[in-house]
Amino acid sequence: MARSPLALKEERAPLRLWLVPVASVVAGSLVAIGPYVADVPLFPPFGLLMLIGWRLLRPELWSAWMALPLGLLDDLIGGAPLGSAMTIWTVVMLAFDAADLRLLWRDFATDWALATAALAFATSAAWGIALWCGGAGPYWSVMGQWLLSALSFPTIARLCRAIDRWRLGARGRAA
Repeated sequence: MARSPLALKEERAPLRLWLVPVASVVAGSLVAIGPYVADVPLFPPFGLLMLIGWRLLRPELWSAWMALPLGLLDDLIGGAPLGSAMTIWTVVMLAFDAADLRLLWRDFATDWALATAALAFATSAAWGIALWCGGAGPYWSVMGQWLLSALSFPTIARLCRAIDRWRLGARGRAA
């Protein structure tokens, strides 16, 4: 009987199956501590992009609560007010859960639209939190970050797919 190339191999440790996606999201959050200085926020939130990429690729991988510890790590790494990424990421995951109940089928365009809407919410909410804390500039300054984030989603989705194929031990190229 032929097996799917994406089927789990028995010799793979269960630790690798859940640790690799978590490590990739944390690695995305670690990108924020690189030597990058700008007057306006143009750098996409790579941790959130990786979380969205994994959530849209493998909806069964994590529950919505997984956004809490990952958001906490992002807050601690990025220096944001504690709880901001935890809240924003959890709301994004809950919105994806609600969208899964409403949508009968999804293709890449739908995933990109969902990711773009989630990124618009996340950048606007982060700006609102920064405004509340007294550190926000004008709202138009986050539009570049949102646009760059939305345009980088296809690359992040492809990266998540490649990591997932490696994580599951698939051979050959993607179909």
